[in-house]
Amino acid sequence: MPGSGKKFTAAKAQVQDRLYSLEEAIPLVQKIKFTRFDETVEVALRLGVDPKHADQMVRGTVVLPHGLGKTKSVLVIANPEKQKEAQDAGADFVGGEEVVEKIQGGWLDFDAVVATPDMMRAVGRLGKVLGPRGLMPNPKTGTVTTDITKAVSEIKAGKVEFRVDKTGIVHAPIGKVSFTPDRLVQNAHALVDSIVKAKPAAAKGKYLKTITVSSTMGPGVHIDTAAVESAVKH
Repeated sequence: MPGSGKKFTAAKAQVQDRLYSLEEAIPLVQKIKFTRFDETVEVALRLGVDPKHADQMVRGTVVLPHGLGKTKSVLVIANPEKQKEAQDAGADFVGGEEVVEKIQGGWLDFDAVVATPDMMRAVGRLGKVLGPRGLMPNPKTGTVTTDITKAVSEIKAGKVEFRVDKTGIVHAPIGKVSFTPDRLVQNAHALVDSIVKAKPAAAKGKYLKTITVSSTMGPGVHIDTAAVESAVKH
């Protein structure tokens, strides 16, 4: 296995072997960035849950106060009565069963999908296509709904879906390296707050085990979970 590159090693050397607050960590992540593109800043949280048990699944959404720095293209699959509402709400693509057939044919030029409940029988056929990409509409994330305007508006505003993986970790973006530190910090607190509020009743012991912040290509900076939990409570 190849070792880390010189730039990554130099960046990692600037990260001290200690726990940081989010307010300290995020400017550091921005400072040690070494690529030329505008990287995404990501948060990884290891939770004290066992995702093998349905009653310990952690899943939800959060509308980040400062968005993600990229406007998602939204597809709405709805009945004719709701299609006009979708267009007025700013959906990029709108259609009915003909869109389902188009996707089955290989079309995937969208970042999010919203569907009305009455269309889910048709949309269900797309499970194998949309599911692995995290695009399948789901009532729990607000993407199967009759309130099309709200759903589209939230996605355009920077709604992030989070879901714990099989190893008990949640990965989620909080913006771009080019954001001001304050905006990234506020987005990070909003994300963590939502994940804490989504704690399953069946989860026992310490819930936030570790939190790490990094840019797409940069090294991770470890966060003081106690300080973050204290901020959430207040």
